[in-house]
Amino acid sequence: MQLDSLTLHNFKNIPEASLEFSPKINGFLGDNGMGKSNLLDAIHFLSFCKSFTGVTDAMMIHSGEEFAMARGHYTRNGVAEELSLGLATGRRKTLKRGGKEYTRLSEHIGSFPLVMAAPQDTDLVRGAGEERRRWMDMVISQGSRAYLEALIRYNTALEQRNKLLRDGCVDHNLYDAVELQMDFAAEIITSQRLSWAARLQEIARRFYTAIAGEGSETITLSYDSPSSRPGGLKALLDEVRRRDETVRHTTVGPHRDDIEMMLNGMPMRRTASQGQCKTFTTALRLAQYEFLREASGMRPLLLLDDIFDKLDATRVERIISLVTADNFGQIFITDTNRTHLDEIMSRTGGDYRLWLVDHGTFQDIKK
Repeated sequence: MQLDSLTLHNFKNIPEASLEFSPKINGFLGDNGMGKSNLLDAIHFLSFCKSFTGVTDAMMIHSGEEFAMARGHYTRNGVAEELSLGLATGRRKTLKRGGKEYTRLSEHIGSFPLVMAAPQDTDLVRGAGEERRRWMDMVISQGSRAYLEALIRYNTALEQRNKLLRDGCVDHNLYDAVELQMDFAAEIITSQRLSWAARLQEIARRFYTAIAGEGSETITLSYDSPSSRPGGLKALLDEVRRRDETVRHTTVGPHRDDIEMMLNGMPMRRTASQGQCKTFTTALRLAQYEFLREASGMRPLLLLDDIFDKLDATRVERIISLVTADNFGQIFITDTNRTHLDEIMSRTGGDYRLWLVDHGTFQDIKK
C-alpha cells in the first residue's frame, strides 16, 4: 500500500498543503515546531481517525479557523482509493472512503495499516500501563476484526458494570448478566494478546540485535493476564466484587493488564539508558511493522518522526540500513539534521522526495 498524494487545509499549523509522494522514501527537513510532525499526524489521522499525540479533534484545527480537512489518494492492493477527513468546531468528525461516509469509524480501522515511530514512544517503556494497553489494542485491531469487535463489546460491558458499582447496585443477577458479556469478550482479547506478545517478542529481539549489535543485551516482552487463568474473568470478577463495590469501579480484567518489558532480566523502565530505550522502542515499531505486514498482506506505511535523537552514530547507521532494505515499503521520515536524510536518500537509488518545512509550508528540495 502507498499514499500517492495528500492535501491539507487548516490542519494544525499547516494552512494549506498539497504534496505528491515517492513510493519509497519521503523526507521532511526543518527545525522543531515547523510542521513536520503535524504532516505525519495528518497521515496517521487518516488511518486511525485520531491524532497520534492523543489531543482532541478540536486541537487539530488551525488556530482561529472553524474547520480542517485532510484528503489522501492511495494505491491499495493495486486499486486507487481516496480518503477524506473533515473536522469542524462543534460537530463530529467525518471520514469518507471513495466519497461514502462510514457509518461507524471502527469499520475503517485496519484497512489502511500504518506504523508510526516518534519521540513519545519512550512512554511505552517508562509510562503507565494505559500507554502499553492502548498500543496493544491499536496494533492487534489493525490485523484482527474479531479483536476490535471483542474490545468494543468488552468496553461497553465494563462501563455497564462500573455504573452498577457507582450506583451501589446489589442485584447479583444484573452483575452476572454483564460479567458474562465481559468474560466472553475477555477470552478473545487475552488469547490474541498472548499470541501477539509472543510473536512480537520474537521479531523485536531480531531487530534489537540488528540495531544494538551482537552482545550481552537481551530483551523480553511478556503479557500476563489473571483473566486468562482457569475459571476465566467471570470467576475473578466474582472473587473481587466485594472490593469493587467498595472502590466503585472494576479493578481486574483486560483493561488493567500490562506488558512487562525487560532488559537483561531487569525492568527496562528502571535500568535502561535513554539510548537503550530508544533502541528498544524502535525495534518494537519495526517489529510492529512486520507483524502487520503478515496480518494484513500489505506493506503498511512507515512514519519515522525524529527517531535518530539520543542514538549514537553506529545505531543510526544500522537503523538506516534496516529501513532502506526491500522489506519495507513507503516511508515518511522527519529530521532536523540533513545528514541523516541525505544518507537515507543516497541508498534509495534515486527514488525519493525531500521537502524543507518552514512554519507550515513545504518547499520541494530538488535532488
